[in-house]
Amino acid sequence: MVANNMIGSGFFLLPASLASQGGVTALSWLLGTVIAVILGGAFARLARDYPQLDCPDDYVRPSLGRDMGFLATTLYWASSWIGNNAIAVAAFGYLVTLMPLDGTDTSVRIAGQVSLIWLMFGINLMGPRKVATFQSFCVVFGLLPVAVVLIGGWGHFDADLYREAWNVTGESDASVVIANLAPIFWAFVGLETGAMVAGIVRDPDKNVPRATLAGILLAGVVYLLSSVLVMGIVPAAELAASSAPFALVAGSIFGPWAIPVIAAAAALKATGTLGGWMLVSGESGARAAMRGYLPAIFGRLFANGAAGWGLMFVALAMTAIAFVTLAPTVAGQFETIIGMVVLLVVLAYVAAGLSLLVGTPQRPSGLKEKLLGIGALLACSLLIFSSPLNLIGGAAGVALVAWILFRVFGRKTA
Repeated sequence: MVANNMIGSGFFLLPASLASQGGVTALSWLLGTVIAVILGGAFARLARDYPQLDCPDDYVRPSLGRDMGFLATTLYWASSWIGNNAIAVAAFGYLVTLMPLDGTDTSVRIAGQVSLIWLMFGINLMGPRKVATFQSFCVVFGLLPVAVVLIGGWGHFDADLYREAWNVTGESDASVVIANLAPIFWAFVGLETGAMVAGIVRDPDKNVPRATLAGILLAGVVYLLSSVLVMGIVPAAELAASSAPFALVAGSIFGPWAIPVIAAAAALKATGTLGGWMLVSGESGARAAMRGYLPAIFGRLFANGAAGWGLMFVALAMTAIAFVTLAPTVAGQFETIIGMVVLLVVLAYVAAGLSLLVGTPQRPSGLKEKLLGIGALLACSLLIFSSPLNLIGGAAGVALVAWILFRVFGRKTA
């Protein structure tokens, strides 16, 4: 589950985004994996200390108070539904290659993305069980053809082509590696999901850390290998201009017939991920409302368990963001969205690090907790440092406005 929640739109579209930087971004993947492992260790420890947690507020409020609990919970909720737009961008980027449509036409792209958003809204209204069934179908049939590309593609790998595109930016290798940390970390958002379901895991003290760290390492290896592979098969300029880089690579390996097969598989997997993360958005919004952090209507569930009203807000907000972030290329729109999402979710991760560092009177922070907390804070600082200043300012502004609204209008229940 941990690996599946991470291997989604980033897997299918980041190769196009990173191709404009070059093969040196493989080092960014390595460093990003190390950062994810550090943060995963922090969340695994929190799951041990709070075995029934299902919301950031469960571990933040006891250590840092209600205001920080609000910020961590709502920023995590906001990052989930804003990030859904990036998944919709990736899904339609592949889907459009199967249709007699011009994928470079922004009106076609926006119509397709919005249609996917509302289709997933409709599936989510059918209840969590239906979403889980749909996502399982998408995982099985979506990843198998892509696995064939990852395995069979190495016979077509051109080391000279990869070396030629090692660094196409004109900047130093170190600066490119650091600058791409935040976009790459988008691929690891979801590393905390093992801890978030600790309450229903058998022997969580052992199994949550194992699942979290193994899932992160599995995703990191898959991302690194796929990134190196595609840049050694297709020229970087072609990858950067593509809305479906894996389909482009499949065509180079197996011939034109493979392009629609891989495009369909990637679109299916990304669509399933979109449905699953929309469920997460509705559920996390409902839990936030039950704690008094969002309007009470977000916490009202249908008889089948669907957070219908919260999902309606999410779908409307995602539609608005689709228009606001529209860019000339799929990769450009994708980069804009994931840059903001990473910063919002990192601010929620900061609260996790602080919680371990501070502890509570009932759960004093020992040496292991302090070291994990410091490691998490250093990892988050590096991710923030690697982000553009305008996005840092935007994320800080969102957090400030949200906190002011909470202090003025927040409910005192929960």
